[in-house]
Amino acid sequence: MTNQVSSPSGNDQPLEDRVNNRSQRPTSDVFKTFMASSWAPDTSPLPAEDPAASFAATRRAALSAQFPGERLVVPAGPAKVRSNDTDYRFRPHSAFAHLTGLGVDHEPDAVLVLEPTDDGAGDQGGNHAATLYFAPMAGRDSSDFYLDSRAGEFWVGPRPTLSTMSARTGMPTESLDMLENALTKNSGPQALGGIRLRLMRDVDLNVEALVDTSRINTGQDLEASDALDNELSEFVSELRLVKDEYEVAELQKSVDATIAGFEDVVRNLDAAIAHQRGERIIEGTFFARARLEGNELGYDTIAASGNNATILHWIRNTGSVSEGEVLLLDAGVEAESLYTADITRSLPVSGKYTEVQRKVYQAVLDAADAAYAAVRPGLKFRDLHVIATTVLAERLQDWGLLPVSLEEALSPEGQHHRRWMPHGTSHHLGLDVHDCAQARADLYLDAELVEGMVFTIEPGLYFKNEDLAIPEEYRGLGVRIEDDILVTADGAVNLSAALPRKPEEVEAWMAKLRS
Repeated sequence: MTNQVSSPSGNDQPLEDRVNNRSQRPTSDVFKTFMASSWAPDTSPLPAEDPAASFAATRRAALSAQFPGERLVVPAGPAKVRSNDTDYRFRPHSAFAHLTGLGVDHEPDAVLVLEPTDDGAGDQGGNHAATLYFAPMAGRDSSDFYLDSRAGEFWVGPRPTLSTMSARTGMPTESLDMLENALTKNSGPQALGGIRLRLMRDVDLNVEALVDTSRINTGQDLEASDALDNELSEFVSELRLVKDEYEVAELQKSVDATIAGFEDVVRNLDAAIAHQRGERIIEGTFFARARLEGNELGYDTIAASGNNATILHWIRNTGSVSEGEVLLLDAGVEAESLYTADITRSLPVSGKYTEVQRKVYQAVLDAADAAYAAVRPGLKFRDLHVIATTVLAERLQDWGLLPVSLEEALSPEGQHHRRWMPHGTSHHLGLDVHDCAQARADLYLDAELVEGMVFTIEPGLYFKNEDLAIPEEYRGLGVRIEDDILVTADGAVNLSAALPRKPEEVEAWMAKLRS
């Protein structure tokens, strides 16, 4: 039953419709007829296939090979409300983007369905035929054209037609109105001749409700179905562990744009110093570059100066930026393809590191360089962390900061050095800043590196003002250096190497940009 509240006048109006009370919409038939007339026809040719389309088809083929005979459902997700009737800019779920090749400028609520076929009769000789379901552009002769503030062209701009999206993706497309039938037809236990379905969960609640209702109606066990869905989520995450050439090129684009954003920040550093919320000046400066060259930020920018740099995920960015401090800037531009960079530099606000700052910076740089030098196919992913943190532990011992011997600190029972480096050294990078997050540990942490993997190397040292276990000269200093690394056939490439890393190079780079 629709939830209604009686107004003082006695009129009943559904709560969900009251957001429209601010509008004064003409409803006359004359107006409707006039609005539907005299619009120029769309005579533009169909677009070329997107550069990502063939790569996405290959990814779908790998997914098809993993789950023959099963219906696979990957939603893009709905628009998300920011406040009342105002939505965030839409970004699809990363699995959907990976398997369709679609980045920005496509429809919320879209769903990719891989329908099982006879072996070898599907796309690319596989086991499935893929179809993309979405709500196409409403005709200008419909009231949705000017009334629907979420999807009407008058409000949000042109939307693709079914034929346009098919041309771009290389896939058949259908209206979202056809989705329910596509998901539920012949659905049921395989033992009874039905088609088993796997769904990417926690993406679109409406699609989940549709699928779960169908499962209940056909006597399927929901707990067992959850396990099937989890296996799908796991596999599509692991499918992204190795990047293809399109993905690497997109990551390089986002890295290059991010480097430009770091340059913008240094040029605008004096304005940050002059403002009581200088960290917000830094944040805003980088955001401008992200929107100019990409789609968005890959994640909320960490613009942390002084003691704030010792807070690992400081994103409030409400602090000042003062001479004599180190500014830790951790930021990434998300490209229009949705691939993101993730880079950190720790910059002396005055343009020159103090003696202690340089000493700590060099220790972190040496740790990063040691891990990078070890990267090659066959090395265990977890070894990167061990290599980097061992260097840091050695430096902490040299400075007299370890309360125990180096051997005891490095032992599994000790780990005293982790007080000042509590996070991991590396994570996979791609469509998500922490990519492949649902992958099994044996394919992530315990995996051997292979050509095409992209991940960060990001050691750091964080000495808080409140830390009484260290001399005062170290307190209020946080340093992290982070680069984006591609594994090659015989080693690695630092995709972000164009951004200075050595302390003297950082100082010279800053001086040039600020002159």
